[in-house]
Amino acid sequence: MIKRYSIFADYHQFYLWDHGASPDAPTEYTEEDTVRRIKTGPFVVVVQPERNMDVPVEFEITDEPPDIDLDVWDHVAEASLDLPSGRLEIHECTGGSVDVLAVSTGTYRVRTYHGGLDTLSEDRLDGDDHYRIVLWPAPFADLAVLKQYVDPHTAS
Repeated sequence: MIKRYSIFADYHQFYLWDHGASPDAPTEYTEEDTVRRIKTGPFVVVVQPERNMDVPVEFEITDEPPDIDLDVWDHVAEASLDLPSGRLEIHECTGGSVDVLAVSTGTYRVRTYHGGLDTLSEDRLDGDDHYRIVLWPAPFADLAVLKQYVDPHTAS
């Protein structure tokens, strides 16, 4: 199943969480959390796009880990998400629910792909950045960055 959304990434974030748990999103961030562009909490994964605007997101649920082609993406990270209710909610930071999807209960791996990060305007409001999220059943594993993006405009 593949779906496409335009998600308002207010405060540079949106959430994937267990609809039944209705968790509180994490509010304390470290510099490392920001650099990784993904953060977790109980029953929630925070995806952190580059723009504080509506961003295009392709979302896929699959039974197997997807093939990974790091060359076509700027940043790729993974985290685990427990979905005991069997309902995955995509939720904007300040907006509200975008969608609720039925899934089998259990633990999932969430892989976030960030592309077009070098297309952002100087004020970071315009650009062709785009995001892909793939979710599949998997045992719990620590958060991992598979490819780290370093912004050439802020790197020193």
